[in-house]
Amino acid sequence: MAPALRLASRAETFSPYDGMAASILLGMPQLCRGGLSETWLLKDIGHRHWTLLAYALGQTLPEFQDAQGASVHAAFNAVAVRKGDFRAARANAALDVASDLTRLSSTQFRSLHRLSVEGRMVAEIEVISTFVKRTVPGVNRSAASATPLGLPPLTGRAPLTGFAAEASVLRAERWDTHFGFKRSEGKSSHELVIDPCPSQDFNGAGFLYCAMFQSFVDRAEWAFFRMTGHELVTRRRDVIYRRNIDVGDRIVVSLMGVLRDERRLTHWCKLTREADDEALADIFTERELASA
Repeated sequence: MAPALRLASRAETFSPYDGMAASILLGMPQLCRGGLSETWLLKDIGHRHWTLLAYALGQTLPEFQDAQGASVHAAFNAVAVRKGDFRAARANAALDVASDLTRLSSTQFRSLHRLSVEGRMVAEIEVISTFVKRTVPGVNRSAASATPLGLPPLTGRAPLTGFAAEASVLRAERWDTHFGFKRSEGKSSHELVIDPCPSQDFNGAGFLYCAMFQSFVDRAEWAFFRMTGHELVTRRRDVIYRRNIDVGDRIVVSLMGVLRDERRLTHWCKLTREADDEALADIFTERELASA
């Protein structure tokens, strides 16, 4: 049984933990044409994040509840992919993962995951989450901030820095430029409507899976550019989450800006709910073109 990590009433960092493999043998479930599968990776990183949260709250399993017994979930606010070198991953190689968790605010946490294959870094993934619960049973649109049992008050909160500070500005729509794009110049030039599938795109908690947002952008990228004869591999990506959807809601992926040169394709996509145009996410992606 993994040792419980005590969460004090101030910001702390929690590092190596038991209960999950720090090294993964890569095979077809973890790989895609471009090397390491980003969708699989974000699912795995999300699970590691939940597990770290559980240990930080003194639990061996991530089963969060509030004082009224309602289920509480850790929802992603933002994800950053940095130093992407996914093509370095190959079948039967070992993917090593080093993770730690830091408390940022009363209900907000950050985890950092460093990934390497045979000593070569293939990515750094940073995840920022907050605790939420549904205020109306079964309705994802009703998700609101919540406090799980075992989470003590935070004292001596430090100002946000790095990606956490950047993500806060992006979520609040206070940003000016990001990934080379100006917010004031963002305008939809192409759109793709996606109808998420209940059995494929929603997770066991009933929410649209956080890892599917970027996969929708990749599908839109293929539809917009259809660059046959090339592989596009993620070098950097920022996913800024805003809302979730319910089963039956359709999503519009809008291309708000694009930058291209001989080696790079960089784009900014906005995801909205088709029914009411509510913003679901902004996703900024830098992809590298390599001959197939």
